[in-house]
This record gives sequence, C-alpha cells and structure tokens, in this order.
Amino acid sequence: MTVTLRLVLDQLIDVVDPDAAEAAREIAAALVRTAPRGCAVGAIVPAGAENAAAEIAGLADVWRAPLARPALAASWQLGIAPGIGGGLIHAPGPLAPLVRHDRVNDNDQTVVTLWELCAWEVPGDLPRGAVAAQRALMRRTEKFADAVVVPTHALAAKLGEVAPRLAGRVRVIPGAAPQGFAVPSDAVGRRRELGVAEDVIVVAGSRCDDAAFAAAFSAIGSRGCDRGVVVMDAAAEEKSRVRDLASAAGLAPERVSVHAHLSAPDRASVLDAASALVSPSALSSFPWRAVEALALGVPIVAMASAVHEEVLLDGALIAPVESLSDALGQVLASEESRKRYAVRAADRGRAFSWRDHAERVWALHSEL
Repeated sequence: MTVTLRLVLDQLIDVVDPDAAEAAREIAAALVRTAPRGCAVGAIVPAGAENAAAEIAGLADVWRAPLARPALAASWQLGIAPGIGGGLIHAPGPLAPLVRHDRVNDNDQTVVTLWELCAWEVPGDLPRGAVAAQRALMRRTEKFADAVVVPTHALAAKLGEVAPRLAGRVRVIPGAAPQGFAVPSDAVGRRRELGVAEDVIVVAGSRCDDAAFAAAFSAIGSRGCDRGVVVMDAAAEEKSRVRDLASAAGLAPERVSVHAHLSAPDRASVLDAASALVSPSALSSFPWRAVEALALGVPIVAMASAVHEEVLLDGALIAPVESLSDALGQVLASEESRKRYAVRAADRGRAFSWRDHAERVWALHSEL
C-alpha cells in the first residue's frame, strides 16, 4: 500500500510571497526525489492551478480545491476545508486546511511551515488585511497543526513568544538556495538587460525597513568607492523610497539600481558581479539572498542578528549597525581579503540543500 504525502501548493499561479512560492516548488521536487519506498507525493492546489501542478515532475496525483487561491485562503482561515480530506498533509507555507482531525486513530497529519513572522515583528509594514489573515492562520495553527516547521532556532524562539501553545511541536529545518543555483551562461547579457554593472555591491532588500536600508547605504557610502549598488527584492511601491534613502546616504542616483523579485538565473547573474552582498535586515525571516550568496561564494557583510549568526556563522562578516561600515571596508580592503571571505562563504553554503530539507520532512511525518 502506497502512502501519499500531499503538499499544499497554493502559490503556483497566485503568488503572494515569491520566495515562499519558489521554496514550495523546490520542496515538492526534493520530496519526490527522496520519497521512501512505498511513499509518493501528491499536491493540493487551488482551482485553476492544475496545469501548473502538472509541470512538477513526479507528483502521484493532484487534488483540486473547489476555490481559487484568494477564496481558498479566506475559507481555510475560517476552518472551512470541504473536499480536502485527511491523510498526510504538508504545507511548505502557512496556508493549510487546519481542521480537527485524529492523528492517533486515522493517521491524519497536518504540518505547516513558517519562513517569517513579519505580521508580529513589523505589522505596520504590511497591509492590515495581510496581518489579520496571518494572525487568523496562526490561531488555527496553534489549535490544529501537528507540527510547525521553521528554518532557524532564532525563528523558533520568536514563535515561542508569538504562539506559546505550539511548544513541543516546532521543528527546525533550514531552507536552501534553489537546486542547481549557478551563474548562467548568459549572465553578462542578463546583467546588461537589468542595467547592472560588472562590479557592484548588492543589498538584500527583502524584509528591510528604512533603518536597515539606511544602515546599508551609509556603510556603502562611507567607503568612498565608486562601485554600483544593486538593491534586490524591493517591492514596486518601495523603489522610490529606497532611492531616496540611498540619496540621503550620499549615493549618487546613477549608482543605484533597484529591483523587485528577480528570477533565479537573474539573481545568480547579479550576484556573479558582486564584490560583496550586504544583508541589513535584523528580522527573524529566513535570509534567502544571503544563503544564495553563500552558494555562489560571494563575500557577505551582515547586520548582527540571531538569524544571521545562526545561518551564516563564519561564512560572513557579521557586525552591529555602528560597525557595518568597518566590516564592509574589511571585506573590500584588498583582493586577497575579498577572496578569503568568498571561500568562507562557499564553505558555509555547502550546509544547505533542499534534499536535506526533504529528508527531514519525511522523517518528521514518520515520527508523527
């Protein structure tokens, strides 16, 4: 008899969080590759996403929910999940059919994944509806989730403050760079299309508030170098504000290129031109761009935080905000120094893989 682990793939076409959506696809592929004997991987998708699910090789079956993602999310927040059924359900994000079930007698399991807690750490940076939705899902997670996967112990500690009733059900399983993440053969052409120069400093802009951007730009500006600056993952509505913050730190507008979420090949192309990546966020969110920089051996300067210290370890130079400029100067002091931090980054990058993530997810469901 085959046991099927059904994966909630809610962002195949309606993408709310690009990094989480990309991670879900990576997890699906890795679970298929690592499925134990007698196990298979299926998918639960919103209405209209069946064709997108068919593009993921190796899925045993696809269960189509009766609603498109926006309505499905609203329904599941209220605990209304008709037609989904039980069995083993794994959500690579926070959205899941969290309803009452019997794990002991029926072997029904529901596991969710949390990559960040921005609705609690920086609620003012999110739309009120998004905050309300995330908090509603958290209440259902506390009541009905059999386990919650988070990528770091730092996030687990923060979750303990936000949802203390989850104590004993939290498991730490890190994320990773995309499978096969590498510099594409057409990297130069991609950079030309993006308007990115050949020697730049990249700022990881995801989950950054004004203070984080200001710290990064001030550190770059104080170095007095003329390298271009590329900001990745700035939402469309943030671009003007980010440019203003860069200008206030003394960076000439023509030096600063601001981009929303890029495709994996484009991100690898940009990082290939980076002398260093600056990761200034101090939130509990998983540092996706920093992990990708590790994978490519890009020197990293990171703001001191529990997440950076846990994930990056000695693969980056981690410094408090008042020393961020000195840290960047240390990395860029010479070509020898830059190469030394590049090697440290590459060494640390080998610690993360989606295969390891998937194997630990299978082990978690076996444990449950």
